[in-house]
Amino acid sequence: MKLRLFGLVNDSIVDGPGLRYTIFTQGCSHACLGCHNPDSHDYNAGYLKDSNEIIKDIEQNSLLDGVTFSGGEPMEQAEACYHLAKEIAKRGLHIIIYSGYTFEELLKKNDPYQMAFLQQADVLIDGRFVQELRSLALLFKGSKNQRILNVKASLEKQKAIEYTINEYGEFVER
Repeated sequence: MKLRLFGLVNDSIVDGPGLRYTIFTQGCSHACLGCHNPDSHDYNAGYLKDSNEIIKDIEQNSLLDGVTFSGGEPMEQAEACYHLAKEIAKRGLHIIIYSGYTFEELLKKNDPYQMAFLQQADVLIDGRFVQELRSLALLFKGSKNQRILNVKASLEKQKAIEYTINEYGEFVER
């Protein structure tokens, strides 16, 4: 299955804890003012890449702690992202999804592929970027309204369960 990509980073240290492979999807309907990746909004830009090629790239880096889906908006390519995330999860890697959609919006939409994709993740960093709430002091998020959620606990309780970040940059339950 192919994904439309804005780009790939093989060794990110800013898109979650540890060393991460980051997948930047192409296409976003949110178009947040001040977005870090405004060139990722156009659905017709970017390039296509087969998910099997991405898996091969991931397997070549034995130092990876996890994989981060960012964008653009990964939930707008949920079917392809779900299939890729399922393969990544089989390899025991930690999965983070960045989404402009809130957890509550995703639950309300109840899109089968968005929910299946979400179920593969360990962490959801949710909410649109809000320029007025921007802070460079925040780890792994851009604005104060965004949340770092424990996906498994949130889905189980059907409400957002937030993580905090400890002094080592690790996610811990509040």
